[in-house]
Amino acid sequence: MSGDVVPSDDRSPVAVLEAAIGHRFAKPALLREALTHRSALHDRVAGRTGHGRRGRLPVQSRGAGSNERLEFIGDRVLGLLMAEWLLERFPAEQEGALGPRHANLVSRPVLADIAAKIGLPDVIAVAPHEERAGIRQVANVLADALEAVLGALYLDAGLEPARQFVRRAWTPVMTGQARPPKDPKTALQEWLLGRGLPLPSYETVSMEGPSHAPLFVIRVSSAGRTGEGQAGSKRAAESGAAANLLSQLDEGEGA
Repeated sequence: MSGDVVPSDDRSPVAVLEAAIGHRFAKPALLREALTHRSALHDRVAGRTGHGRRGRLPVQSRGAGSNERLEFIGDRVLGLLMAEWLLERFPAEQEGALGPRHANLVSRPVLADIAAKIGLPDVIAVAPHEERAGIRQVANVLADALEAVLGALYLDAGLEPARQFVRRAWTPVMTGQARPPKDPKTALQEWLLGRGLPLPSYETVSMEGPSHAPLFVIRVSSAGRTGEGQAGSKRAAESGAAANLLSQLDEGEGA
């Protein structure tokens, strides 16, 4: 474990998060910044107070901004560490197989799931109105916060602690990849083409929510069936819709 060991009697959400990461920050301001959603920053600028919920990181009147800059570097750190790990784990595979593996490991659903497991929803600082809207459970928000935390960890302690955290937190996903995963849209297209059926048609049913936390609903149609998916990005919603339709087609073929 890098940094100082977190005392066992300190069970605040931030201390629990540091324990899950395996690192106590020498520069706590970096962690504060990583856990500050931009809605909280806007609240601060407007002169409103933060959520003030006990055990959560407060929005301070001075100091770090939102976590977007740390998310930027954390995304690059994660991409590098995953590429390095995949090369070690699958020495015989080429880019065509490694690429889908990498895309899956750094995808929003995977990041959001890991973020939830290490307790990020309990410590992200958000504006009160966004908290009431349930933004703490939005996959994009959780994924971005996890990348920001990883960026903060890298800046605080370097690449090795970041590598240790990634390999520990992502191990269940990595070891579950017996074969390279296939994007649902690609899998659906191949399924349809293999049976001489029309290519799928995607349409946007709706797009709601604020700009920083949108919700897309996408419908895909082919072979007389439709599937729907919803997510914080159009691409992810399309993948969800494709997976939904593909499961229907598989079930119909097996019936």
